[in-house]
Amino acid sequence: MTIFDGGTRQAWGALGGADELAGRVAYRGAGGLGEGPLPVRELARATVGACALAAAELAAVRAGGAADEVEPLVVDEGAVATAFVSERHLRVAGREPVNFAPLSGFWRAADGWVRTHANYPHHRDALVRALGLPSATPEALRAAVAGRGAVEVQELAYGEGGLAVAVAHGCGDPQPLVEVRESGGAGRAGRELGPAALPAAGVRVLDLTRVIAGPVATRTLGLLGADVLRIDSPRLPESDDAYADTGFGKRSALLDLADAGERAVFEGLLAGADVVVTGYRPGALERYGLGADELLERRPGLVVAQLCAWGWQGPWAGRRGFDSLVQAGYGVAAAYGDGAGGAAGAPGAPGVLPAQALDHGTGYLVAAGVLRALAAGGGRSLRFSLAGTASWLVREVPADGRAGASGEPYAAEPWLREVDSGYGALRCAGSPLPFGQWGRGPSRWGTDRAQWLPR
Repeated sequence: MTIFDGGTRQAWGALGGADELAGRVAYRGAGGLGEGPLPVRELARATVGACALAAAELAAVRAGGAADEVEPLVVDEGAVATAFVSERHLRVAGREPVNFAPLSGFWRAADGWVRTHANYPHHRDALVRALGLPSATPEALRAAVAGRGAVEVQELAYGEGGLAVAVAHGCGDPQPLVEVRESGGAGRAGRELGPAALPAAGVRVLDLTRVIAGPVATRTLGLLGADVLRIDSPRLPESDDAYADTGFGKRSALLDLADAGERAVFEGLLAGADVVVTGYRPGALERYGLGADELLERRPGLVVAQLCAWGWQGPWAGRRGFDSLVQAGYGVAAAYGDGAGGAAGAPGAPGVLPAQALDHGTGYLVAAGVLRALAAGGGRSLRFSLAGTASWLVREVPADGRAGASGEPYAAEPWLREVDSGYGALRCAGSPLPFGQWGRGPSRWGTDRAQWLPR
């Protein structure tokens, strides 16, 4: 059965796509992610569909046709559902990865619930300091949170550089799904792209992202043919398991921007880039003169896509955040609570979405925005946030009204792949886009050379 989806029209329209093209992507097959009160399945397929449509649009433009010369596309919902929980399907040399550390989760406070995120050692240590824990154990954290108010825990953690959010029972402030701005400068047009076997072939993408959402975006651009080079600070190590899941289609190198020599290498990479994708909170890259305005002033033809957690305006704009924390702050966790134990094993415990859909959905939207910007000739900045995707989910995404739509079973096995990688043999989720698959898994994080491949 093939269906047309109204959520795709919303996502495509937010990205500036022509309305008449939205109907050229349709969906078939049984999908998952429909458990619970919010239209997660619909969000997932809409973001993947919009990304597939953007890839097809760019391919049409590169072939010398008009942007509206896009052939009909069909996306399989089983592939979408599998990809949106890719971290659960991942096996690294037969081993199941660790997705959440012991101090990450829901904790009951004196007046409600708190969600913490402590997967990275520096966030765990900050949480321990903030609450004066005698040990970095779940028992110590549970006792410390129980004697404090939820907002008090939240603010103590953030004050020390840790991560905790009081579980909210209402929607957060509305946020746009995407903000688009043309550079407006002389020489705005980017490098002209000719015909190619893949939509993004020959495009150089400088990847300054971490964790899931940004890496999903750049992983997708790599699938579509782009030369993606991820750059990280050697002082911020990435989880091997996280990179094994999101490092497909890219290379990974380490540069310290505070070192003059390594900054010069970075500047050389920037001079050769067509696209820069960033995943740091507002203000973090501006310290190095790498904000979107600075980049576009230097390179008016560049495409700059920025991603953050809490949006680009308001008192929380500068705060760090992750999918699970935005779920807590936007009323999603409360909406998924079962009132009878739930995730934390106590009455009234909050719950979680059936996937980290804010991360994955935003990742596909970022990739779609980049592809559309390239089709338009470059010279564009785009802003996305997990909060913007959460706001769309809780307020606007139309639910699928078909009978039994949310309960249809699907099998993940057809969408799982076995590949070699720098970490050994991987079992992984395949891409949900109808544009082929990765031939090999990721190299090891931080082990590639900081240079572009020859065009």
